[in-house]
Amino acid sequence: MKFIKSKNTDGQEVNLYYEDLGQGKPAILIHGWPLDHQMWENQFQALVEGGYRVIAYDRRGFGKSDKPWTAYDYSTLADDLKAVIDQLQLEDVALIGFSMAGGEVVRYFSRHGGAKVSKAVLVSSIAPYMLQTEDNPDGVPQETIQAIGEGLEKDRAAFLDDFGKQFFGVNLLNHPVSNQMLEWNLHVAMQASLRATTECATSFATTDLRSEMSSISVPLLVIHGDADQTVPIKATGEQAAQLVPHAQYIIYEGQPHGLFYTAKEQLNVDLLEFLSK
Repeated sequence: MKFIKSKNTDGQEVNLYYEDLGQGKPAILIHGWPLDHQMWENQFQALVEGGYRVIAYDRRGFGKSDKPWTAYDYSTLADDLKAVIDQLQLEDVALIGFSMAGGEVVRYFSRHGGAKVSKAVLVSSIAPYMLQTEDNPDGVPQETIQAIGEGLEKDRAAFLDDFGKQFFGVNLLNHPVSNQMLEWNLHVAMQASLRATTECATSFATTDLRSEMSSISVPLLVIHGDADQTVPIKATGEQAAQLVPHAQYIIYEGQPHGLFYTAKEQLNVDLLEFLSK
């Protein structure tokens, strides 16, 4: 197995598992919560065949990466991303962040100046601000965020099982993914530690990135489903496109949060088109 070594601000070393496939310009795929790099399997296929070198790593606390007790804030996570770019000696990188990973992408620009990055993509991203406040009325209510933590602490497997249905837009009238896919995603999510899962939920729910969006100085693609019940489009995708005027904004009609799977063909086409420009 392959690992990148990163460090906390206190000097503690953390090993980050990664996959590195294909040849060409590098594209880093950063996974969402509560999954790991395996969520990107369909994008790996399309991008490698499209002529790109595709790197995907497990966020600290998830998958095969180390699971420290502390340091799940976005500044540390952006430092982990920098460690991946630096240690693999990457240049002309495209960053593609899904959901929670939108925070890593934005913080990487504000904290590290977007070094070595030439393009960025936010897919179903939490950026710029997911929490409902007086000046962010379309966000997720504090009570909902609190219920996430309580559900994880009470019965993580049961909570994530229910969460997976909302994630992919499953209801009585719509079943866009198989039961087997839901079970597999639950299995992947359970590979993370409880501590990482709860700490990262706090980070993505409460971090306000609005003032940092202007630091994105490279071509940006924002993709969001208008049926996303997990990360509301008005508070996130719509705001991101407004705060970064040069951004290309694509709305996936009728698509839920997990559109990397439910709309994988369209997503793969849009990613390849954007990366090739």
